Amino acid sequence: MKDKEFLEKEVIEILKNIFDPEIPVNIYELGLIYKVEITPSFNAIVEMTLTTPACPVAESMPQEVKDRIKGIHGINEVFVDLVWEPQWNMDMMSEEAKLQLGML
Repeated sequence: MKDKEFLEKEVIEILKNIFDPEIPVNIYELGLIYKVEITPSFNAIVEMTLTTPACPVAESMPQEVKDRIKGIHGINEVFVDLVWEPQWNMDMMSEEAKLQLGML
């Protein structure tokens, strides 16, 4: 059986393979993922935001995150919470994302 730390790393790897449709950077490096937690009962909890509430993928992106994480062996349930606080801004991007976008 996989441990919580291993599963959390797997979730993060999945998130690094989901890209924002308007910005060619994955949602993890873009800073859209605020929290990844694996509970003692091996449920995954993801707290995420979008670049703007008017984002065209506001309904589909959280569902894609949930569907992809459900595919990880060892995860029981997946809960994705879409939040707007704190509001996303470019400072939340990783240095890798900023490099990809030519901001550094």
